[in-house]
Amino acid sequence: MTGRLVGVGELPESGPVTVDWGPPASALAVGAHPDDVEFGCGATLAKWAASGCRIHHLVLTDGSRGTWERGESGPELVATRRDEQREAARRLGGADVEFLDHVDGELEAGTAERREVCRAIRRHRPEAVLGHDPWRRYRLHPDHRQAGWLVVDAVVAAREPTMFPDLGPAHRPSALLLWEADEPNHVERAEGPGPKVEALLAHRSQYRTTLGIDVVGSELVGIGELRRRIEEQMADHGRLGHIPQGEAFRLITDL
Repeated sequence: MTGRLVGVGELPESGPVTVDWGPPASALAVGAHPDDVEFGCGATLAKWAASGCRIHHLVLTDGSRGTWERGESGPELVATRRDEQREAARRLGGADVEFLDHVDGELEAGTAERREVCRAIRRHRPEAVLGHDPWRRYRLHPDHRQAGWLVVDAVVAAREPTMFPDLGPAHRPSALLLWEADEPNHVERAEGPGPKVEALLAHRSQYRTTLGIDVVGSELVGIGELRRRIEEQMADHGRLGHIPQGEAFRLITDL
C-alpha cells in the first residue's frame, strides 16, 4: 500500500497563502509507507537539502502489501522496499532513513506508536516536521489517516517534558508541514519535477501499482506520463501561492 498524486483540497477561507518557509537547519519527514514522503514533499526536501538542511526520513510501516502480484509480499518485498526507500532518500539529499516496520495496512495511532515517533523527534531534534494531514476529508487509506494523527500527536508529546520523560530532553519543532492538506495555507517553491521524479523512480517495485509505469522488454513505458502528472500537480499547487510550481501544505507554526 502506498501513496499517489492527489489534489490540494479547498483553499482556506481566511488568511493568505504563504510561500517558502525556511530552509530549516534540519527536517524530519514521516510517511506511512515507503514512497509516501517522495509523493508528499519530495521537491521540498530536495530544495532544502541543497541548501544544507539535514534530512531525516521515518517510515512507519513495512510496505509488505504494496504489490498487485500474488506471492510477492512478505520478507523479500519488505527488504526490497527498504532498499528503494534508502535510494530515494539519497536522491533527495538525505540518506538517514528509519523504519518502524508496523504491518502495512494495520497501522494504529496508539500510545505505543506515538512514543516511537516522539522518540525520533527528540533524537533528531528537527526544526521542521513533515507528514500526512489527518484532517483531509474523505481520506480512505487507514494508514495515511493514522500516520497523520501520529505525527501531530507526537509533535505535542515531544515538546512536553512530562510526556515520555525517559526518551530524553523535550524538543519543540518550529514548524509542522502537512502534505495532501485539506486546507492548504502554504506553498514551497519548486524548480521543476526532476528531483521528485528521480526519487519516485527509485521505487521500482511500485512502477505498476503506483507510478503507472510498465516494463516492456528492456524499456520503461510511462515515465513521460508520470513526469507530466507531477508537473501538472506542481503547477496546480504553485497557483495557490501565485508561483509557477510548488508543493502545498498546511503550515502550523504555533506548536
